[in-house]
Amino acid sequence: MDFNLYMHDIVQSAREDLTQAGYKELTSPEEVDRALNEKGTTLVMVNSTCGCAGGVARPAAAHAIHYDKRPDHLVTVFAGQDKDATERAREYFEGYPPSSPSFALLKDGKIISMVERHDIEGFSPVDVVTKLQALFDQHCEEV
Repeated sequence: MDFNLYMHDIVQSAREDLTQAGYKELTSPEEVDRALNEKGTTLVMVNSTCGCAGGVARPAAAHAIHYDKRPDHLVTVFAGQDKDATERAREYFEGYPPSSPSFALLKDGKIISMVERHDIEGFSPVDVVTKLQALFDQHCEEV
């Protein structure tokens, strides 16, 4: 089996998990700047190919947004794949070390809070949904 072809399939599937859930994929620093400077709240999911991304973070990302309150904008960058876009997004996460998978909640381009890898790995998708929805309750408007 061609390893690169296999990885392409995994990456493509990981991308589709989020875009099909309603997240906009950001693949360049320019797209990141435009998206993260929009008015309102923005949830950024830093995607990756690790097991906790596929087994916990992406399912949580898809389910957390089906809630009374949710961010105005849903976007994603892919660590290890779209490196420049991910690096630019992480510049907005001031005070937080690089972490993937992770979630960042911003308001008007400023970081409010993060759900980092250590808040995801070893937890269930429901646990992470609960953490995200607690942030939505504090910082987002009703839909």
